[in-house]
This record gives sequence, structure tokens and C-alpha cells, in this order.
Amino acid sequence: VQLQASGGGSVQPGESLRLSCAASGRTFGSANMGWFRQTPGKSRELVAAIIWGGINTYYANSVKGRFTISRDNANNTVYLQMNSLKPEDTAVYYCAAGGTYFRGDYNPIYWGQGTLVTVSS
Repeated sequence: VQLQASGGGSVQPGESLRLSCAASGRTFGSANMGWFRQTPGKSRELVAAIIWGGINTYYANSVKGRFTISRDNANNTVYLQMNSLKPEDTAVYYCAAGGTYFRGDYNPIYWGQGTLVTVSS
């Protein structure tokens, strides 16, 4: 199983980016999928998750109202639309799939490689 993340880059505050994560090797139709991020010296943080086959979503408080997670089951891909980006959103973003989710605690099985998002003026 491979998760290929893309879409990171450098933007100015207030701008948008869309991250994509294409899965291969198995179909994640109803599996949980999500995005984490990590900055140097900090633990990996769950940013958003789409769970129970897409019935529900989770967002960290810091990104609510600005980020949107979605999935395209036909293409086995999960997206993270990031709007109104702030400097504090700067991090390496990782996609993840499979595993368990319970009340904001997501423990995925599969991880993608990171993609760097830099928000700076």
C-alpha cells in the first residue's frame, strides 16, 4: 500500500492550497482517512479526518472553518482544501489511511510521505 501526497508549497498568509493523497495497493472505500501535520520539536497533530466512510468528519479546533477534508472513492484519493492559511499552519503534512478513530483520536495504519506547507509573507 502506498499513499502519495502532493500539493504542498509556499504561500502568503490568506492564500489557499489543496493537498491530495492518492492511495494505491488497496481500495480505501469506507476506511478512515486523514491528514496530520508536524513541526520541528512537536508531535504529529491530527488536522482533519474523514471517518466511517465519509459519514462524519473531524477537524482540529485550529483549522475549523478554514480547512475541508474530502474524498473521491472512485480515484481512491483524499483531499485537504486549506483556505485562509496562517503562518502557524506551516508544517509538514502527512496523509494517513485505515486504522481506528474514536473521539478525535485517530490511529492510522498507513502513512504517506510528508508534503511541506510554508505560509510566510
